[in-house]
Amino acid sequence: MSKSLIVLGSQWGDEGKGKITNYYSERADVVVRYQGGNNAGHTIVFNHQTYKLRSIPSGVFNPKIKNILGHGMVINPKSVITEINSLKELGFECHNIYISDRAHVLFDYHIEIDKLNEEALKEKKIGTTKNGIGPAYYDKVARVGIRMCDFVSSDFKEIYRFTLEKKNIQIKEMGGTPIDFESSYQEYQKVADTLRPFVCDTIDLLKQERKAGKKILFEGAQGALLDVDFGSYPYVTSSNPSSGGALCGSGIGMNHIEEAIGIVKAYTTRVGSGAFPTEFEDETSHYIREKAHEYGTVTKRPRRIGWLDLVALNYSATINGLTGIFLTLIDILSGLKEIKVCTSYQLNGKEITTIPAKDSDFACCVPQFKTLPGWEEDLSHVTCFDELPENAKKYIEFIENYVGIDVIGFSVGADKNQTVIRKEVF
Repeated sequence: MSKSLIVLGSQWGDEGKGKITNYYSERADVVVRYQGGNNAGHTIVFNHQTYKLRSIPSGVFNPKIKNILGHGMVINPKSVITEINSLKELGFECHNIYISDRAHVLFDYHIEIDKLNEEALKEKKIGTTKNGIGPAYYDKVARVGIRMCDFVSSDFKEIYRFTLEKKNIQIKEMGGTPIDFESSYQEYQKVADTLRPFVCDTIDLLKQERKAGKKILFEGAQGALLDVDFGSYPYVTSSNPSSGGALCGSGIGMNHIEEAIGIVKAYTTRVGSGAFPTEFEDETSHYIREKAHEYGTVTKRPRRIGWLDLVALNYSATINGLTGIFLTLIDILSGLKEIKVCTSYQLNGKEITTIPAKDSDFACCVPQFKTLPGWEEDLSHVTCFDELPENAKKYIEFIENYVGIDVIGFSVGADKNQTVIRKEVF
């Protein structure tokens, strides 16, 4: 069994990472969230209770697990406190949370700028969640951001005053309302006082845990096809949800990563703008959306529905170095007489089997489908591969044969107990 495992979304997010990460977190000593912010929601169901996480790693429910918010994240401190308080009300102590002192802080001015940017783009808008993620990452790269080590220090007041003056000029020029310094500072100072005990050097913490032989789980948000470098740019997130993001977002070395498991939805969904070759809208897509409750955890936006895109999955397997696939929501496909799977694209009269770099080219890709027979049986009580209907088995085997990677497990329902493991890796 491996001592380190990356669990990441292999598509455009919303693949069911929260549930699978929570499953593996029970075998972990440390869970690390390595990128993104509170724009990503993870829904976890166990003991007939539903929990929604936004920034805090999925291992928080087990008091023995250390949960790290890595420096690859941009952290909205108000949102984190709200999340912690909600978890405490549900009976979880939350003393097992550690926030990187190198993580960048997301402030109200980032949210305001994000909203104003989207409004200015009009019909060309990216489709962000307007949670300030992009502007916070922009500040990080532009080297004008404020990190957690600054936020919880005695220098914060003057750093924040200087930064807010610059941001208010920008907000005013964009047609927004400037943020009052004094009231904003007082609010953030209380937030900083609350979060200070959680902030530490998580790079050193990870080093010590690894040297002690502890099992470390790395949790990605969103999906690899939204990666700022590998995704359908510019309709991407502002960080690296791909496996490489686990390295630069946590401080772990590449020689300490043993497994990378890609979470794959049995069909495909996407939220926001951007090319989506297998998207379709008819009675079947409506059936899938309503049966699976395909609405954003954070935004509540209806998700776009498409058939499983194996070209995109193969691309994702390549950039992430996947060692296994975990298939989710295969139970949703029960009741369909036939199921389509995309095996190639037609672009300008030529067949291609990868994603083109240019999003307008990607949007012109015509999916070439293989039609597979569906099944009627309810899968919710399936406990092993052999119990699946024959056509469901063939569906999984078709995926494995195309991508060349084993489906090491699959889920047949929302509850943690509705998880079938074919191969233990962690």
